[in-house]
Amino acid sequence: MIRLALIMLLWAAPVWAVQPDEILDDPALEERARELSQGLRCPVCRNESIDESNADLSRDLRILLRERLVAGDTDEAAVQFIVDRYGEYVLLRPDATGANRILWASGPAMLILALLIGFLVVRGRARATPVKDLNDDEQKRLDEILRS
Repeated sequence: MIRLALIMLLWAAPVWAVQPDEILDDPALEERARELSQGLRCPVCRNESIDESNADLSRDLRILLRERLVAGDTDEAAVQFIVDRYGEYVLLRPDATGANRILWASGPAMLILALLIGFLVVRGRARATPVKDLNDDEQKRLDEILRS
């Protein structure tokens, strides 16, 4: 039972794809690299950071990020270097500035628009004039049609 619990805990633990040959000698630089790589998306895998991805491109990006940090770049400069090469898609949490504001605002705007349209449709149906009852001639004709 204990063995099964241990296996389940190890299985549920996050798996990091960083290879031993990628790890920097300086623990402070390695910690910075790990933090930054967790915020960068793998261009091959969807919604997986380069820190977690086993793709070859993610490995190249991890190495590139570490090279930039060893060269003396700040965190922002190292990330910007990768963004300049691969675009904003590599950011797991892109900034809500510029053209991205439209993308960030479009989801809530569409929800509000759908709720407004739904409200107007329901309200319009409630205001619709009720169908008048059939007069005697129409009722007789309907009864004839239903009998045949």
